[in-house]
Amino acid sequence: MTPFPFSAIVGQDEMKRAMILTAIDASIGGVLVFGDRGTGKSTAVRALAALLPPIKAVKGCPVNSAKAAEVPSWAELKTKRTHEMPTPVVDLPLGATEDRVTGALDIEKALTKGEKAFQPGLLAKANRGYLYIDEVNLLEDHIVDLLLDVAQSGENVVEREGLSIRHPARFVLVGSGNPEEGELRPQLLDRFGLSVEVASPTDITERVEVIKRRDAFENDNAAFMLRWQAEDAAIRDRILTARKALSALKTSDKVLQDVAALCLALGSDGLRGELTLLKAARAYAAWRDDTALTRKHIRAVAPMALRHRLRRDPLDEAGSGTRVARTVDEVLG
Repeated sequence: MTPFPFSAIVGQDEMKRAMILTAIDASIGGVLVFGDRGTGKSTAVRALAALLPPIKAVKGCPVNSAKAAEVPSWAELKTKRTHEMPTPVVDLPLGATEDRVTGALDIEKALTKGEKAFQPGLLAKANRGYLYIDEVNLLEDHIVDLLLDVAQSGENVVEREGLSIRHPARFVLVGSGNPEEGELRPQLLDRFGLSVEVASPTDITERVEVIKRRDAFENDNAAFMLRWQAEDAAIRDRILTARKALSALKTSDKVLQDVAALCLALGSDGLRGELTLLKAARAYAAWRDDTALTRKHIRAVAPMALRHRLRRDPLDEAGSGTRVARTVDEVLG
């Protein structure tokens, strides 16, 4: 079945905004979504990927290469033709082994043909798309270490069992979970560009609307999809327009000073906070079709770009977003 339309998701505006910003500029670094179960986290990421324009890739390429010259030699493709395919969305389950994540020796070919061939893993499939991890805070440490290495380099390296394989692994990382079920390692937490906190709606009217839309999606799918396709198309067009507008956005030294002053006031470690805040604010300005970056753009994205970078673990404090907002008011006026 076609994924639920992104524009039909009720509420959860901050989560949807964060995902749109990463679709405009993938270098922001992905989205971490913490909160209640059943609040549309996985629905949102699949819906966003479904509304994005298809990517052009070499047919059969295991890493979704855009050009024949970029296809890894170990792929041994017989064709160089390209085709359009949906933006990849790959789930990384909690119990996944290292071999399944990174790829490993193809045992079947080794036993039946005596060939030493590489069987790509989830990181290869996710290249140029999305890698989604539910309950990311429960992920095993050695898998976390792998993701940290790949997130840093944009490349997956497999050197074992006589193999020496490298391939691109650039994707938007989306993680979700419940903070009450375990903490996320600071090293991985810092790798997410944006973070949002979601909760089940408390308004009766909003909850009823969620029920109505989900029921229509499941029982009258054709009519429901027809109803929302125009809204999804409008979002797609705005994302594509914003991507093109990014390079032309004007960013003054005053805005850069505001970004640095805000991160300093919050005690954000390192400079990743400033860089992420700047990228997110620029993506938001482009989304709004503005031509210059201003304080209003910084104010709009600061909580999602900085709440998880506070020196004291923000996931243990429900008011971390409020703390960021208060500091924004103090610094930016």
